[in-house]
Amino acid sequence: MKKIYLLPFLASSLFAADPAITIYNGGFAVVRDTLAIDMKAGSNQITFAGTTAKLEPDSVILRDVAGKAQLQILEQSYRNDPVSEPMLLSFFEGKSLDFIRLEPNKPDQTISAKIIRSGYVPGGAPVEPIVEIDGKLQFTLPGRPIFPSLGDENILKPALAWQINASAAAKINAEVAYVTQGFSWQASYNIVSPEKSDLVDIVGWITMQNDSGSSFQNAKIKLMAGDVNKVQSSYPQMAKRGFPLTAEMAVDAPPVVSETAFDEFHLYTLANLVTLRDKETKQVEFIRATGVKAERLYIYDGAVISGWRAGMSVGSDPGYGVTSNKKVRVYREFTNTEANKLGIPLPKGRVRFYSQDNDHQLEFVGENNIEHTPKGERVRVFIGDSFDLVGERKRTDFKLDEANHVLEETFEVTLRNRGKEAVEIRVVEHLFRWTNWTIESKSEEFNKTDAQTIEFRVSLKPDEEKRVTYKVRYTW
Repeated sequence: MKKIYLLPFLASSLFAADPAITIYNGGFAVVRDTLAIDMKAGSNQITFAGTTAKLEPDSVILRDVAGKAQLQILEQSYRNDPVSEPMLLSFFEGKSLDFIRLEPNKPDQTISAKIIRSGYVPGGAPVEPIVEIDGKLQFTLPGRPIFPSLGDENILKPALAWQINASAAAKINAEVAYVTQGFSWQASYNIVSPEKSDLVDIVGWITMQNDSGSSFQNAKIKLMAGDVNKVQSSYPQMAKRGFPLTAEMAVDAPPVVSETAFDEFHLYTLANLVTLRDKETKQVEFIRATGVKAERLYIYDGAVISGWRAGMSVGSDPGYGVTSNKKVRVYREFTNTEANKLGIPLPKGRVRFYSQDNDHQLEFVGENNIEHTPKGERVRVFIGDSFDLVGERKRTDFKLDEANHVLEETFEVTLRNRGKEAVEIRVVEHLFRWTNWTIESKSEEFNKTDAQTIEFRVSLKPDEEKRVTYKVRYTW
């Protein structure tokens, strides 16, 4: 038989008796716990109770912390059928069992009944039990069952068990590590600003959810941010939560979450030990920044362009891309840099925006999601459509010369500012018909943002209207 030796702990961290949990974005975690083993020479039966109910058995690692003991693991098993009344009843199917019958204003009675069907269905919904009393069947239990001793074969919590052969007696502190479903975490961000201000306050929350079937006392928690490849199981994901934020910022204090780069990902470590109970949701704050510059952008992307269709010649279709909308979209944009009071990798999550009105009360003004954002990158978040800004887009000319492979189009974009503040609107136009194009004429200067997109920047005073026109020529 092949010998398997317990390997030393490979990470450069101190081993502690408290459990440690690393939770990943994908709804799973790695749990590490301590197991003190007092072995005799020869065969040993070792049990570790209190694992999660969603443990992946083939992921279990048992290792000696010091790396000194030479052990042979003969067998490993995982039990996830904690004892319950329906399960115990199933052990007595076809046998008689005593029940205590409780009736108002009467002494308790002990009744013997034969269990015909317990009602216990492993892994499924229970069914009605059937018992026999005095030769008659009934579909309800006659009272509270009284069971004999559980014995050694029954468990109260999910458990791992090993049969280990030791060459010599030894006392070791072993680490038990395993992958389990049922854990998840999510970042969320609350952003507050005075109305129309470009300076905002940002508070970031980490929300952890434990649906693993086990509770953990005083655990060291780490959170892995990044898209770690994992074959996923169909466990439900946590609900995303967040809390409104006060405009007052706290004084400087030690961070409750620290961040480090790890492999191709980022690891966030909670400074304090956390008790995370089963079915519990817990939040900790991990970002608090004031005076972050978050520019407000108004973008009018007026063309309604549907996707490509098989057999469709977009280049010569006179009706394609003519449909327009009137909505001017509102975005907030900030750079994730130290100079802008941030400068840490931001895990993906939901961003909520609040503005303070004239009474200094917070009003919710929009939300959206961001992806994992490295340090130094720019974040742009769509928060809604402007009420006071209107755009209109129409084509004023279309000429197609198929013989010479030339197409010319002229567009007119009208912008109106019905608000009380001056604004700049970015007009985005997609030159989608062909890769070879030139702008023959224009009423405003533009920036080329990519191979087939241009952008005009138009300033409007309160209650002002402006028109942007341009003519594009395609050749192929």
